[in-house]
Amino acid sequence: MIKTITMNNNLTIPALGFGTYQAADGEEAYQSTLAALKLGYRHIDTAAVYKNEESVGRAIKDSGIAREELFITTKLWNDAHSYEGAKQALHDSLKRLGLDYVDLYLIHWPNPVAVRDHWQEANAQAWRYMEEAVAQGLVRTIGVSNFLVHHLEALAKTAQIKPAVNQIRLAPGCYQTEVIDYCRAHDIVLEAWSPLGQGEIFNNSTMQELAQKYHKTIAQVALAWSAYEGFLPLPKSVHEERIKENLDFLDIELSKEDAQTIRNLPGMSAIPDPDTKNF
Repeated sequence: MIKTITMNNNLTIPALGFGTYQAADGEEAYQSTLAALKLGYRHIDTAAVYKNEESVGRAIKDSGIAREELFITTKLWNDAHSYEGAKQALHDSLKRLGLDYVDLYLIHWPNPVAVRDHWQEANAQAWRYMEEAVAQGLVRTIGVSNFLVHHLEALAKTAQIKPAVNQIRLAPGCYQTEVIDYCRAHDIVLEAWSPLGQGEIFNNSTMQELAQKYHKTIAQVALAWSAYEGFLPLPKSVHEERIKENLDFLDIELSKEDAQTIRNLPGMSAIPDPDTKNF
């Protein structure tokens, strides 16, 4: 049974989500999302820029699972960082998903190229609409993604509702100490995108040894580490057997030493800098 985490708005979020990044629109996104739902996932994470909201929405509908049992996340893309832009973007996402509301709506990146000279104001305006969307029942919870401390502090100057979630790059060897500490201090749930890394962990000898030690797969050990750290992982796969496998980590009890080893795993791909990304 997947546990839940209580957010700072007193609503709950399933402590494991199903990621859909790079799941191609059409049968791939549809079948993988449907498989995840049938296997027991209740938290689905998508985004406007993934271009698969329609297929994800179709899978949600065809699953037959009651809407109130599901937790659906989507995200505001970089071309809509304004009040009117966010309003239209959410409308479009809801239409593609075939939903009346989403459980979580995130600003996807804090400092897109299009607003780099005024990102603080752009985020404040988008956030102002997102707060209204909460009041209107179009969104239950609002949050951010890829925000560092200075982005969060800038948003806090005008926000009436503080972010409940920050979805950032967190994986073995990818530990963002400053923003982790800030979010913990401000009761912001940390979601881990690409919690299995960029594929490097599967060829890593340390991770291979730990998998043997715990009689689990490398992916399961990595997800157990996310849970140990208090992160909410969003593993993605389009293969049903791996989608199922990624549920089977809840019984792993990592030692403190092994968790520290995973945190400091060398050789992992770089954490992206949202202030220099070229989109």
